[in-house]
Amino acid sequence: MRTALWPSGGNGEHAAEIAELLADAGETINLIARNADGVALGFAEAALRRDYVNGCRTSPVAFLEGIFVKPEARGTGVARALVGGVEAWARQHGCTEFASDASVENFDSHNMHRALGFTETQRVVFFKKTLG
Repeated sequence: MRTALWPSGGNGEHAAEIAELLADAGETINLIARNADGVALGFAEAALRRDYVNGCRTSPVAFLEGIFVKPEARGTGVARALVGGVEAWARQHGCTEFASDASVENFDSHNMHRALGFTETQRVVFFKKTLG
């Protein structure tokens, strides 16, 4: 299966637009992976974070805000292509670290992150107290 990355909303006809987006997407990037027929298989959204990012030592850090691959396309390289596109964009913006997060119970996400070269840095449980 051939996977192509397109800016979200793109129709897949202009590779130069993709290169331009990767070079100058600003502080966020949204990518859609499509098959050879143009059918969307998944998407990724990432941002440059300039505040502290758990487990990282530099700034800015590319942060994978969200990723989704259709169940029938999982295990075919779609997530790898999406993450690769984000990595290229991040490098062009001077990032040397790429971070992400997942809920503690989302084992599928943990496995995907590991398969894509991420390493776990820490686990956090958030608490709140209602003041009233």
